[in-house]
Amino acid sequence: MAVPGIRQVADARRRLMANPESQAAWAVLDCGFAAVADVFDECYAAAKRHIAAAEITDTLEAARVIGKLGRGAEPLLAFLEHWPDVVRVTGLAQSAILPPVMAAIRALQKSPNAPAVTPLLQTLGAVAARLRSAEAVQHYLDLVLDLAARTAGSIHGFQITQPSPSLPDFLREAPRLMGVVSLAGLRRWINDGIRLYAHHPEQQRAYFSLASPDSRAFLQREREGTLFVDVERRLSLTLSALWQDDAMLVPYSTAFAETRLQPYMAADGLRLPDALADLHGVSGLSRYRAMLAHLAGHRRWSQPLIADNWSPMQRMAVEFLEDARIDMLLIRRFPGLRPVLLALHPAPREDACDPEKESTLRHRLARLSRACLDPAHGYRDALVKEFAIRFQDALSEGEGSTRAMAELGLAYVTLSRRPSDQFAKVHFTDTEVDYRDDNRHLWTFIEAGDEEELFEPPPSETADEPLGLPPRHYPEWDLATSDYRPDWTAVYEALHPAGRAADIDRLLDKHALIARRLKRLLDLLKPQERVRLRYQENGSELDLDLAVRALVDWRAGHLPDQRIQISHRTDGRDISVLLLIDLSQSLNATLPGSGQRILDTAREAVALLAWAIDQLGDACAIAGFHSNTRHEVRYHHIKGFSEPWDDPVKARLAAVEAGWSTRMGAAMRHAGALLSARRSEKRILLVLTDGEPSDIDVTAPDYLIADTRKAVEELSTQGITSYCLSLDPKADAYVGDIFGKHWQVLDRIERLPEQLPMVYLNLTR
Repeated sequence: MAVPGIRQVADARRRLMANPESQAAWAVLDCGFAAVADVFDECYAAAKRHIAAAEITDTLEAARVIGKLGRGAEPLLAFLEHWPDVVRVTGLAQSAILPPVMAAIRALQKSPNAPAVTPLLQTLGAVAARLRSAEAVQHYLDLVLDLAARTAGSIHGFQITQPSPSLPDFLREAPRLMGVVSLAGLRRWINDGIRLYAHHPEQQRAYFSLASPDSRAFLQREREGTLFVDVERRLSLTLSALWQDDAMLVPYSTAFAETRLQPYMAADGLRLPDALADLHGVSGLSRYRAMLAHLAGHRRWSQPLIADNWSPMQRMAVEFLEDARIDMLLIRRFPGLRPVLLALHPAPREDACDPEKESTLRHRLARLSRACLDPAHGYRDALVKEFAIRFQDALSEGEGSTRAMAELGLAYVTLSRRPSDQFAKVHFTDTEVDYRDDNRHLWTFIEAGDEEELFEPPPSETADEPLGLPPRHYPEWDLATSDYRPDWTAVYEALHPAGRAADIDRLLDKHALIARRLKRLLDLLKPQERVRLRYQENGSELDLDLAVRALVDWRAGHLPDQRIQISHRTDGRDISVLLLIDLSQSLNATLPGSGQRILDTAREAVALLAWAIDQLGDACAIAGFHSNTRHEVRYHHIKGFSEPWDDPVKARLAAVEAGWSTRMGAAMRHAGALLSARRSEKRILLVLTDGEPSDIDVTAPDYLIADTRKAVEELSTQGITSYCLSLDPKADAYVGDIFGKHWQVLDRIERLPEQLPMVYLNLTR
């Protein structure tokens, strides 16, 4: 039987020889299966039709890996035949969905469930057609791996793992299942099956193959609401017909969210939940249309505001009133929406919460929002009635504006302010308007802190402390409850006062030898790709062609073009780094033998690093932080991204002093907010500290360590790399738990001026 197989491969190879491109692709595949050779030419042509040319190489490499799994030709055939359809029906770039699929295949291959790779690939196209987003595909694969792990058995109690008896059946039924339930419903259905039949293989197979009556009954129970995939076309046509808007509609999964997600605008389109149940007499389809109308209204009428100097409470008020404005404009344009929006908008009772025990700001704003939309609101609160009238007046002669709503919201917060508004416990009941989006599009951020502005200081400030911006509130992770404490820490930022710039120049002279060594390294690392920019009014040299042309025009009596210069820019590094310095009291300790403070050594190292970064031309900011309980975390701007390394920056660095404690998580979240506004390809938060996170109002030893670890994870999701250089000889016990592999402990602190620039160069090369 081997000879015909060899002959078939040879015949296929002869056919491939007629097409050099197919021949090259076959060579990459490195396959000896006759069945694959027979269909490869057609599969490769289909792949080229639906997959970007730049990603075909990745497709072939993935196919080669699957062909080497040792499972025969079936998995490879399934991939080659179905993968182009997966890319086509999802409309996604292959780079968004291929990595998680290959990760799932490798995970199955390493387990006893390796035979399930083939049914996974065979049904993935039909499943992806229902999911339509990379996020949803990832969640589906997570469900598959979770089912495989939880239904694997053992032999008579021994630790010999058996493959999941039900996984292949589930994968074969997956397209049918995804046609009737959402991912959230599918997860609940799977959990029910595992709960009932985890130790009964035959009944388990009957359940996951939809052969048992209870399986179908549980599935019917999960068929609640309207699935996005069933109404997507109608929603797209509605958006196009009523708003002349061709934005993509992309579902997000509600199955894996730890908190309730709201619709939102993203770069890849308008994001809507993957399923909606009927609510308050409003059908799932009508709820989808209300969400879509509200998003389209924002795209038509809202303008972004600069968020930097707004407090969270002020921003919340602006969002409630701007949402109410959009709803009113929608009702004017489509009067039939009024009963739908009023049915979906909560009507909070006035006496529903206790202002002495919890923050009632959300409750008050929800009542105000309801009053703005419903003239028959029935509220007795004089302030609510007054601002509802002012809201109607703002829209009486036109569409109003986002800026007008911002002014109205600020006035309402000011007049209705209560001491309990600062409480961590917030009244949420009947305050969430679920057809409204999360308003991330309403705010834009700029770099804060480079300008010195005067604001009223917090009560704890003394007269000799620098005045700064209003506090920013950030959540903090509570290790005991495994949840966030919202708006738990207050971060006060200010421009650091100045000292004498000449002190820093003397420090640089002291380390002239290190600076010369660094200079040689920097010359090698400097970007060399110089891009010439023509047609410049101001430049470094004259463009002779343009100059001659301008002279001819002038002598001919025409007005010459004055843009006859050439300038240059480097185009090789796109890096933003923020150096965050721990300025806690422990930096005042002296180094053995030298009598110099750790703070003075750190100042020398930071000066050398800033000089080195300036030589490279990278965008760099420097800041310091320390804390005095969660109510007062100080964040001092020393150098802004837009500032050059010159005397004003040196003067601030020279004046740096240490004191108080180290609430690192709050400072890192604030630094991350500044870094996230940068559009650089690589963003780095470099933390220089001499001890573990701590504060005087925290007694649990691991509390702030856990919070800082959570802050590092949050920054990572924003594309920001956090790296720690610790001067604590005992840091090995905790720093890895916080920063993973991104840390280094410097045992000899006196070598910090030499080591800190080298750490940066290694991070950014």
